[in-house]
Amino acid sequence: MPTNLKSCSNCEQQFYESYAYCPYCGQKSKDKLTLGILFNNTISNYFSVDARFFKSFIPLMLKPGYLAKRFIGGKRLLYLHPAQMYLFISVVFFFLFSFVANQQARDIDTSIKKNFEHAKKVVDSISQNPLDSVQVKNYMKPYTDNKEVLGLTEQETQELDSIIKTKNNSESIFNSGFNQRRIDSLINVGASDKTIYKEMGLEKDASYLKRKFYEQALKFYKSKSGGSILKRFYDTIPIAMFFLLPIFALLLKLFYYRKGTYAYHLVFSFYFFAYLFTVFSVLLLCNFIWGNFPDWLTGLIILSTFIYFFIAVKRFYEQGWFLSFLKSSFIVFFFFTLLIPITMFLGFFAFMYY
Repeated sequence: MPTNLKSCSNCEQQFYESYAYCPYCGQKSKDKLTLGILFNNTISNYFSVDARFFKSFIPLMLKPGYLAKRFIGGKRLLYLHPAQMYLFISVVFFFLFSFVANQQARDIDTSIKKNFEHAKKVVDSISQNPLDSVQVKNYMKPYTDNKEVLGLTEQETQELDSIIKTKNNSESIFNSGFNQRRIDSLINVGASDKTIYKEMGLEKDASYLKRKFYEQALKFYKSKSGGSILKRFYDTIPIAMFFLLPIFALLLKLFYYRKGTYAYHLVFSFYFFAYLFTVFSVLLLCNFIWGNFPDWLTGLIILSTFIYFFIAVKRFYEQGWFLSFLKSSFIVFFFFTLLIPITMFLGFFAFMYY
């Protein structure tokens, strides 16, 4: 091997020793790792991305559709990559949102425990001092005396009387289908979950899904913690966004099927969702700073996101104002229609696996 050649420590290609940088990978020829170099590289890499972010941020907020159009047009190094921008802003949003989620979880736990304690006191009071026949009759008197005015038939009046008597003898805190005082007793004596499931009404041949539901119901009843379910629901949202964003891009593709490949619509979606998360982050900050941030102003800001979307669609797809407004409205409508079953599924998933 000639003495005037050396091997790159990064890519292992050979080049002349006189070269300050490797001509193949660009690494410094004599790049000894020191503490200064380590922090210098870290800071320089951070600010190089940061500079592109701020160069992209103002057009993102003030020029709807501009960044997506520029990226599609070939300006792909001048601005921050759409996926990178979306990920960065979404991380900031969910970090801020975690404070709200934790507070909501604490409030829900406090409220549920308070309601359980209050309901238990009511049940204990009724069980110790059940209504006698005279008290039941007094409760029914306004209904029996005004049957004609209220439009109640004789059968309906009897059913109402039966309901009051049933509730009077009930030992259940809520209309849950099982005797909750009996469940409390089993929990207090340390009975196995299998015994408690049987008391709750679980059949031996129940399916896995039903068994899982009873398991989670008992877990909730023991902990009386709805906050953990809410946090689990919120934890699924970032994952769900990886499916929702491509679905949104697919809707764009369906309405603008002649306006480029699916990748074009995905670029638009990344930038638009980055804008949405920015707006929501600002709203969170406003609520942190100003505790009583006006609801009407929040609603106005959220409404402005549709106006932004409408203008972005008009500029990016280059169609008329009326047609762009019509398509924007349908896209938002269909997307929110899809959100309803997805939200219900996430809520069910959060309960079943919290």
